[in-house]
Amino acid sequence: MNRPLHLAAYLLAFDTQAQSLQDRTRAGFLLRAAALAELAHRGAAVEDDAGRVRVVTAAPTEDGVLDALLAELGTRPRTWKAWIRRSRDDTLEAVEQRLAVLGVVTMADRDPYGPVVPHRAVAMADPREALDLQVRVAELVRGGGPVAEAPFAEAVLAALAAHGHLRLVLSRHDRRAHTERVTALTDRLTAETPGLARAVAGLNVTMVAAQGGMGGS
Repeated sequence: MNRPLHLAAYLLAFDTQAQSLQDRTRAGFLLRAAALAELAHRGAAVEDDAGRVRVVTAAPTEDGVLDALLAELGTRPRTWKAWIRRSRDDTLEAVEQRLAVLGVVTMADRDPYGPVVPHRAVAMADPREALDLQVRVAELVRGGGPVAEAPFAEAVLAALAAHGHLRLVLSRHDRRAHTERVTALTDRLTAETPGLARAVAGLNVTMVAAQGGMGGS
């Protein structure tokens, strides 16, 4: 996979049949966590002894989504969990804009005379990349080879799909039947950023708390 984690997470959460995100609110949390994991994996952000995020380098990444997030992280120390909860909609919209520039999705123009809508409609003309990623991530959770040999990005995406209760990719049965494997995939984050691994593991609880009881069991 040659997409950074935050762009891949969007493809993972996109329902190609419905031509929309399966759950836009849930996708915001997933993309925010994925972008943080991408910065951590690149070594641009680490956590201190108190579990708060610290920027190592604010050098431009050539990705506007990551550059904007880095600027946020530099404003004050917060935990990974706190950063996942903040500015989710902004990150989601920035990811959509980035994918549109790359030609992966198209975004409908806003009608200046029409009703006010919270976001523009998004379409994906060629669903193969998204579908292939969704299948690979699901197979990884269900037992597709040793976890240690899985690409880091796919392991993180699998952990996000499982802990984020992304039903498009994994059913409740999948999550319950492969609990140990999900834990092992999540642990791929633990070596460098244990706080981020814990935040990902508690992702659904964070979403429920932040949204006052959103569903998705």
